[in-house]
Amino acid sequence: MNSSANQHTKEQEFIAQHRKDDVRKLALTLAGRNDIDREFILTQIAGLQAVEKKIPQWKDIKLLFPPKLSMEQCSSELTAQYKASLCSGDSLTDLTGGFGVDFAFMSTGFNQSTYIEQQEVLCNIAGHNFNELQIKNFSVINSNAGEYLQIMEHQSCIYLDPARRNEHGGKTVLLEDCQPDITLIYNQLLSKCDRLMVKLSPMLDISMALSGMPKTREIHIVSVDNECKELLFISDNEESTRIRIICINLSTNKIAQHFAYIRNDESNTICSYTDSISKYLYEPNSSIMKAGAFKLIASHFDIDKLHQQSHLYTSGKLIESFPGRVFEVLTIHTLSKNDIKSLKTLSPTANIAIRNYPGSVDMLRKKLNIKEGGNDYLFATTLNDERKVIIRCKKLN
Repeated sequence: MNSSANQHTKEQEFIAQHRKDDVRKLALTLAGRNDIDREFILTQIAGLQAVEKKIPQWKDIKLLFPPKLSMEQCSSELTAQYKASLCSGDSLTDLTGGFGVDFAFMSTGFNQSTYIEQQEVLCNIAGHNFNELQIKNFSVINSNAGEYLQIMEHQSCIYLDPARRNEHGGKTVLLEDCQPDITLIYNQLLSKCDRLMVKLSPMLDISMALSGMPKTREIHIVSVDNECKELLFISDNEESTRIRIICINLSTNKIAQHFAYIRNDESNTICSYTDSISKYLYEPNSSIMKAGAFKLIASHFDIDKLHQQSHLYTSGKLIESFPGRVFEVLTIHTLSKNDIKSLKTLSPTANIAIRNYPGSVDMLRKKLNIKEGGNDYLFATTLNDERKVIIRCKKLN
């Protein structure tokens, strides 16, 4: 065994022994050591720890990992599996490969797949990893997305996850600020595929994005454990004004919550508002909140909205399939001295949320003198008759 192989074995053994260690403390421990590649070791241990959380089915595979930023930006196992469920066919090209999580999962639905990435180091890592993951019929090409687009053959599906950071490393949310700029190559992309899928920031304004991608047929708003993670815009070459919105809330230990509708239906829907609170309180999940399907969700489940600006709902019946959090109402209070005293007695600790109510959570917590935590939930909100109330409840799901 030569010295280079010995060195590699030594580093791999060190990584295996210290894969659970605190990377920051380990960096201090390794400071000044010249007998091992300190940067490589720290990057691989940080990557192992990240993949164990984000992509658990990869944790025992001998992968290579890129620097921290690429790991932070890569998809999770849940969101990559979801994207894989949306497309299949003969050929896939991922024009912005990155660490390759989406490509690895999506490629299983295609006969052949091509990974494009402008950073050579990521291409080398991807090639190694795809072999370790036993992906079949794949190609890794070190190229700029725009340049490769000029020469590529027609594909069943093109996928892009454009970079959303500016030259200073700050995050961007405008479509035209992404790299590549989708608005400049949108028509060319569609001319090269049957189906185009673009992943975008959950902070993006959907209406503005649609102006840059006018042939969008579906928008998937993807959350994980009630945190909105990404927007998926799917386009094809068929003209249609009926854009389907799919709100999905994925979970590691619960059945995914799903709510779909046609985008224009929200403005045409009438829902009922209420001046009183019934037995159950409903809060839509983050995907529905991002979509703005506030009247549709009330109409679909036949529940009453508390106020036009209060995105909470109530009903006398329990709807276990509601796509969001469900609470059983215990008591209703105002901010009178007696009610404040009563709340403090009933709930010395509670989880407080404000929905269309003046002030902040910290201000209200201080006024109520209630500590954070416990099993009770307090929603400070406004009813349809403009009354300000605090709804004390317990979470059912």
